[in-house]
Amino acid sequence: MTPYGDLLIGGARMRGAAATFSAINPANGSSMEPSFAGATTEQVEQAASLAWDAFPVYKETSLEDRARFLEAIAEGILAIGDELVLRAIDETGLPRGRIEGERARTVGQLRLFAKEVRDGVFQELRFDPANAERKPVAKPDLRLRNVALGPVAVFGASNFPLAFSVAGGDTASALAAGCPVIVKAHSAHPGTSALVGKAVVDAVAACGLPSGTFALLFDAGFEVGQALVADHRVRAVGFTGSRRGGTALMKIASERKQPIPVYAEMSSINPVILYPNALLGRGAEIGRSFAASLTLGAGQFCTNPGLIIAIEGAGLDAFIDSAAAALADAPAQTMLTGGICEAYRKGVARLSSSPSVSQVSAGKEGTPHQAAAALFETTAAAFLGNPELQEEVFGAAGLIVRCHDHGELRRVVASLEGQLTIALHVDAKDIDAASQMIPQLELLAGRLLVNGFGTGVEVSPAMVHGGPYPATSDGRSTSVGTLAIYRFLRPVSYQDFPVGLLPAPLKNVKAGHRL
Repeated sequence: MTPYGDLLIGGARMRGAAATFSAINPANGSSMEPSFAGATTEQVEQAASLAWDAFPVYKETSLEDRARFLEAIAEGILAIGDELVLRAIDETGLPRGRIEGERARTVGQLRLFAKEVRDGVFQELRFDPANAERKPVAKPDLRLRNVALGPVAVFGASNFPLAFSVAGGDTASALAAGCPVIVKAHSAHPGTSALVGKAVVDAVAACGLPSGTFALLFDAGFEVGQALVADHRVRAVGFTGSRRGGTALMKIASERKQPIPVYAEMSSINPVILYPNALLGRGAEIGRSFAASLTLGAGQFCTNPGLIIAIEGAGLDAFIDSAAAALADAPAQTMLTGGICEAYRKGVARLSSSPSVSQVSAGKEGTPHQAAAALFETTAAAFLGNPELQEEVFGAAGLIVRCHDHGELRRVVASLEGQLTIALHVDAKDIDAASQMIPQLELLAGRLLVNGFGTGVEVSPAMVHGGPYPATSDGRSTSVGTLAIYRFLRPVSYQDFPVGLLPAPLKNVKAGHRL
């Protein structure tokens, strides 16, 4: 299957009528075929209109039919074969193992949500029966279920061309909830997006669903995304990207006549707190593990460990020496796009030029299209006095904050913004000190972990990939795991409905039932 440069609207290929662009191979800067044409405002309007028409039908599909649809998408992605892997490699510079692993994760997510749909628990069916004898007022018959919000706009992420893109977690969870999806593909990997988009459209047709259940739009700029979020038929947004991009979409959504939720994953430096006894016992080992995590995938993970907080001492020195040595041997890596690479270099230069920051180590230099890892250190006092040091540098750059004692460490932690993850490295003798921090850390992050690093997000019913602002726009939600389905649902209560008028799932619910 060869990728094409057309939009997918109403189950059909349609050439965009806006400006054209091409994918760029980040390893060498070369342009790739075919060219892609952006959607016009009228084409966005058409996709939104078809999604709105599809919504009342799709949201009431049986749970079995919806689950089979998700499984059909998974099978369609696998059927593309090696062509999908090779195209994704060329468009992102990511290695084969990473792309194959991400494909497996994408397929696994779809199948996991199919299971979630079949279970039906997400509907939260409830029945509180009437009681005509209750005094002084008779008790009504009340039944409740969760219903789909409506069409959802999903923005493909730059750093995950499959798992957070066209058929990634946002799309899978929205479709599982009963919401049609309109995807705005990321311009960095349009060919990969086109291949996956075709698999979704084929699944829509094979399952006999309305053609507006899914659409794929392209755009090299911001106009399509802005138009989607502003369209009155779109009822929620899923976004993974920069804080600037996420807050811009939030502003558009909040200024609509009917504001809608934007579930945006945006910015996180994922602090790692190293406790003294853990450092004394295995500081060098932790340092090597940190370096491996920092450089994994050129540091282009939302959960990359960008900040180390620790108390000064021999253990911290051992950690730094070990991490510095490992990073000095780390080869430069190709980043996802030239723009991301340039932004990373500017972030490293900003840290290098700060008078309160010292560079500890740097990785090996590579080609003009690659970036080297970098590690810096500063004092707690300097960190507390300079908010800019909290800004994310997207890539393999880390900052160590040296603290004098536990009190200073706690003040540094208290100054942090919301995070996706916070990791603790502890030994048995550190447990008491660490336990005092847990209530504070729960306020700061969506996932806390011990003796590890946040890179690698397990797709699980118990996973939270979210956190307080600015990690995400809504810290009550997650974009990974089955809990993600609840972002695209809302509860509706039905009072004193005759059985014939009740939605099918509520007709046979037993009194007192809570599914």
